[in-house]
Amino acid sequence: MSTALLALASVLLATMLLRMPIGFGMLAAGIAYLLASGQDLGLVAEQVCNGMYNSYVLLAVPLFVFAANLMNAGTVSERIFDFCRILVGPMRGGLAQVDILVSVIFSGMSGSAIADAAGPGLVTIRQMLKKPEYTPGFAGAVVVASATLGPIIPPSIPMVIYAMVSGTSVGALFLGGVLPGFLMAALMMLVVHWIAVRRNMPREAPVPRSQWAGLIWRGALPLSMPLVLLGGIYSGAFTPTEAAAVAALHALVLAALVFRALSWRSFWAVVMESARASATITVILAGSFMLNYALTAEAVPQALAQWVNAQGLSPTGFLLLVNLLFLALGCVLDVSVLLLVFVPMLLPAARLLGIDLVHFGVLVVLNMMIGLIHPPFGMLLFVTKALTGIPIGAMMKEGWPFLLMLLGLLLAITFFPPIVLWLPQTMGYHG
Repeated sequence: MSTALLALASVLLATMLLRMPIGFGMLAAGIAYLLASGQDLGLVAEQVCNGMYNSYVLLAVPLFVFAANLMNAGTVSERIFDFCRILVGPMRGGLAQVDILVSVIFSGMSGSAIADAAGPGLVTIRQMLKKPEYTPGFAGAVVVASATLGPIIPPSIPMVIYAMVSGTSVGALFLGGVLPGFLMAALMMLVVHWIAVRRNMPREAPVPRSQWAGLIWRGALPLSMPLVLLGGIYSGAFTPTEAAAVAALHALVLAALVFRALSWRSFWAVVMESARASATITVILAGSFMLNYALTAEAVPQALAQWVNAQGLSPTGFLLLVNLLFLALGCVLDVSVLLLVFVPMLLPAARLLGIDLVHFGVLVVLNMMIGLIHPPFGMLLFVTKALTGIPIGAMMKEGWPFLLMLLGLLLAITFFPPIVLWLPQTMGYHG
């Protein structure tokens, strides 16, 4: 390891121990690298500006964030919840089943696990806690697990970022997440049914047929969002980046003009929250561009690829190591950091082994979603605790069946790439 690379690693570790925001920590580490290697500090601005300017696809990220916040500010979560009660409410563990179906639908609008937990998840937790058969830990565990569907079922903010760093088609990645996402949802519903039967949970009273028409009409307009979004992308009407702008406009029209649930005060709050979230991601992006410059200059990705090749690893063996790495890092590092720093280091090795980058991308994103819910530092656990007050220990105790199910699905996708690749190939988006 060169002196400059050692300086970079030391400063990055020090900023993490000092709990400095990770984006600023990466920028500081990049500056330390330039100082130690005797390079012009102006490279910081050059790398950041060139990285931002050349990444048109990144415009989709703040727009999807804005669309998700608009949906949460309106009455969309409640409308979808009422609609889903008609479909799965009478099942055993009905409210938990409703939460999973709501997450499937909301995933087609937001692309964010945090937005799912903070919006629809909060609605369903409040409903479940009104019933004695749903313990707080179980209610929180269901919401935390189902929120992981957000970035798997398209659209997906992590997949947009992965497409930027890997050069992979956003459309192919979105299609690659469809089948794994629906498998996740189906398996979660089976887990809920198994728990409900074991605990002899009573069935929910069905929604009276006289109310169906009104509830379906209330839920129909929010359901138009994924249809417009994905239909526009795959019909060729607009690109994924343009689709994000369409999603934001669609959400604004629904929340402000159709539902009339958005005042000027709440609209301004949505704008500020979206700006804060987008600024956080942008600072991390800026730091990652600088960090990736240093790692590339030191040939770290190429050295890693040569090491993998020297070990004689098979593609499956490499993917299993990647799973272990991201499961470990996913509970302590932000998803954006993993995508922008660690994925670029692994891509040369993946290409060398002939691993399909669409398969690799969906696998990496699923790993990160599992990292958001497993102890000790799963971000979704902390978000749900902050919103509801449910103890993390109670959610962890009730959440292990969902975690085991997700790990099983992760292994299935690792060993059987067609689970990811069949739909993109069938639709002609991937060779």
